[in-house]
Amino acid sequence: MADATTEVASRMQRALLAYVRQEFSSPAAAIYGYAELMLEDAASRGPREVIDDLERIRQAGADLHAMIEGLLDPAAIAHRASQSDFAGFRRQLQHDLRNPINAIKGYAEMLLEDEQEQGASGLAADLSKLLEAALGLLSEIDALVDFTLREAEDSAGVPPQPQARLAQRAEAARRTIQSMAGSSRASRPQPSRILVVDDTSANRELLSRRLSRDGHQISTAADGAQALEMVAAQDFDLILLDLMMPGLSGFEVLQRVKANSRHQHTPVIMISALDEIDSIVGCIEAGADDYLPKPFNPILLQARIGSSLERKHLRDREQAYLADLRNEKERSDILLLNILPRPIVNRMQAGETTIADRFQDVTVLFADIVNFTPRATHMASTELVAMLNEIFSGFDRLSLEMGVEKVKTIGDAYMAVAGLPEPRPDHAAVMARLALRMRELTGEYRSRYGELELRLGLHSGSVVAGIIGTHKFSYDIWGDTVNTASRMESQGLPGRIQLSPQTQALLSEEFELERRGEIEIKGKGLMTTFFLRGLRAPLSP
Repeated sequence: MADATTEVASRMQRALLAYVRQEFSSPAAAIYGYAELMLEDAASRGPREVIDDLERIRQAGADLHAMIEGLLDPAAIAHRASQSDFAGFRRQLQHDLRNPINAIKGYAEMLLEDEQEQGASGLAADLSKLLEAALGLLSEIDALVDFTLREAEDSAGVPPQPQARLAQRAEAARRTIQSMAGSSRASRPQPSRILVVDDTSANRELLSRRLSRDGHQISTAADGAQALEMVAAQDFDLILLDLMMPGLSGFEVLQRVKANSRHQHTPVIMISALDEIDSIVGCIEAGADDYLPKPFNPILLQARIGSSLERKHLRDREQAYLADLRNEKERSDILLLNILPRPIVNRMQAGETTIADRFQDVTVLFADIVNFTPRATHMASTELVAMLNEIFSGFDRLSLEMGVEKVKTIGDAYMAVAGLPEPRPDHAAVMARLALRMRELTGEYRSRYGELELRLGLHSGSVVAGIIGTHKFSYDIWGDTVNTASRMESQGLPGRIQLSPQTQALLSEEFELERRGEIEIKGKGLMTTFFLRGLRAPLSP
C-alpha cells in the first residue's frame, strides 16, 4: 500500500513539474521578448539610461528563462519527483526564480514611472505587459510553494486545494497525450521508399536497420552527388539528409531537390549535429519539412518520419483525386463539345443560364438520304445504324474541317449552319463547298451500301439560336430561314443541291450554278431556285 501511495505521489509530482515547466516558460519567454522589442524601439530614440535599464531587464529575462529550462529540464524531472524532500525543492525553486523576477519587476516599475511622468520613449504599453507577465509568474511561484499533494477528496470530505486540482489536470493531460501517442505508434505509417543520405556508414546502417523494422524500403547514399543520382533515377517518399557532408553539402542537395519540379514535394528531413537556429531556419526556408539534431531520439525520429510520410501520402491522394477530377472535367468537356459549340460551352461554364442570340447572316443546309424509308424496312437494325453512323460521322468530319456548325440529325436528315455562333462573311461559300463534299462523300459509300443519293438544300438569312433543355442540352436554330432551307431540300431533286435566290446571290463566280426556274414552294409561293453544280475549273495561265 505504501509503495502504491509513493508511486501516485511521484506520478503527481512529475505531472506538476511538467505543467510548471510549461506555465513558467511562457511568461519568461514573453518577458524576454518584450525586453528585446523595447530595446529595438529605444535604440534610435531612447535615452542612454533607458537603454541600459532595458538591457538589464533583457539579461535578467535571459537568466530567468535559462534557469527555468535548467531547473525543470525533462531529463531531471523524474529524479526530482522521486526525491523525498520535494517540498524543499519547491522552496529552492521559489528562491532561485524570484531573484531575476524581482530585478525585472524593479527596473520595469522604475521605467514605467519615468515614462508616465515624461512620456519620452513611448514604452508604457510594452512595460505594462512585461510587468503583467512578471507579476503573473511571481503568483505562480508563490502558489507552487504552498502546494501540497492530496487525494481528490480526503476522508473528511475536504475538497482538494486549487494547486492539487491543477496537478490533477496536468496528470490528466499527460495521460491523454500518452494515450494518443500510444495509439499513433500502434498505427505505423504505411511502408514507404526512404532514401538515407549520410557520409558516415554507421549512421546509414543504424537508420536503415531502424527504419527497415517498420517495413520501409530503404536506399542509402554516402554523399550528395550519389544522392542526386538516385533521386533522378527513382522517386522516394521521404529523404533523410545529413547536413554536413564532404563535397556537396546536405543544404546544396536540398536546394537542388526542391528546385526540381518532379521532386519539389518530396519531404526532406535534415539530420545534423548542428543545432544553431540559423542552420535550422536556413533549411526550413530552403524547403526542408523538418530538422532533427544528432544524436537523435529514436522515438522522436519515428514520430517525425511518420508525420512527414502521412503528409506525403495525403498529398499523393489529393493529387490523384485532383487528377481524376481533371480527367472527368476533360471527358465532360469533350461530351459537351460533341453536342454544343465551344463558344456556347464557354459561356455556360462562365455561369450563363439563358443563351439566345440572333444572327443576321447565316446559311442553313439540309441533307436527306433519298428513299431511305423503303430501304430501312429491308435492312437489319444493326446494318441500318452502322450505315447512318458511317455517313453522318463522315459529314461531321467535313463540318469540323470547314468550320461549319452541325446542328442535329433528324432521322436520315442532316442539318448544319455556317455563320454562327461566331459570324463569318463567307458563310454561303463555305456551306456550298460543304454541300459539294457531302455529295462526293456519299458516292464513295455506294460500293458498300448500294445506290445512295442525297437531296440537299441551302438558304441564307437570319436565325435565332439558343440552348434548349436543362438535363439533355440541345443547341438549335429557329426562324423562317430554317423553314425555307428545309423546303429547298424537300422540294429538290435526288443528287442535286438546290439554292434559294438569297444564297445564289452571295456566291461568286467560283461556283458553277444552274438556273432551275420558278417552282412552287410550300408557304412561299413561286420562287426562282438554282442548282449548285460544282466549282468552276481555274482558268489556264
